[in-house]
Amino acid sequence: MAETRKRTLSWSAVNLIVLLYALVPVLWIASLSFKPPGTIQDGRFIPQQWTLDNYRGIFRTDAFTSALINSIGIGLIATVIAVILGTMAAYAIARLDFPGKKILVGVALLIAMFPQISLVSPLFEIMRGLGLFDTWAALILPYITFSLPLAIYTLSAFFKEIPWELEKAAKMDGATPGQAFRKVVAPLAAPGIITAAILAFIFCWNDLLFAISLTSTERSITAPAAIANFTGASQFEEPTGSIAAGARPPSSSRSRSSCSS
Repeated sequence: MAETRKRTLSWSAVNLIVLLYALVPVLWIASLSFKPPGTIQDGRFIPQQWTLDNYRGIFRTDAFTSALINSIGIGLIATVIAVILGTMAAYAIARLDFPGKKILVGVALLIAMFPQISLVSPLFEIMRGLGLFDTWAALILPYITFSLPLAIYTLSAFFKEIPWELEKAAKMDGATPGQAFRKVVAPLAAPGIITAAILAFIFCWNDLLFAISLTSTERSITAPAAIANFTGASQFEEPTGSIAAGARPPSSSRSRSSCSS
């Protein structure tokens, strides 16, 4: 009993250290977002002077709000499509035996590993030729392409752990294959589906390369691209505070801005 408790406390301490290590950059960015420009480089973790000017600045116009809406909308649409397609593909890979199954999984992983920078020019020409440049679709399509392999790989591992006997029992009780999947397999695979959705959305949310290459106006530019376009009050001032404020979660940023007004 004592040994088990000691082991639990040890792992709790390790988890706490890892959590603090992961939170330090986030807390540092939060600290920078509350500093005035003159104290950005003072090296202090806790600001000597607190200001909300950085939040007021990024929400002074509708440009950043529009970028946040674009990021959320594009990310959600791409994530939903990638997870739905990935779920069906992963289920087939886990349950069916067909020629080239391992090759299919390998090719999917190779797509995810493919350098994105090498696709920017072809995608730019394709999107411009199709009339999709500077639209949500210009980002949704490549996002699905790169997040789908991750969803397939993640979900196939979850489906392989679900006993096939459960589906067979449901079918013996009169359930169709679709009902067995929807009522038996999908609930058991829910943690994997949620994990795949989170990973896919994070990829879509954080992308900068495609966002600055395939969009150009407020109607489709995303938050990372908008942050990259921030400028200081003058050519000699770096927009560190505004970038830090824009990097905060959108809900908290909007609430800070509304409180300051």
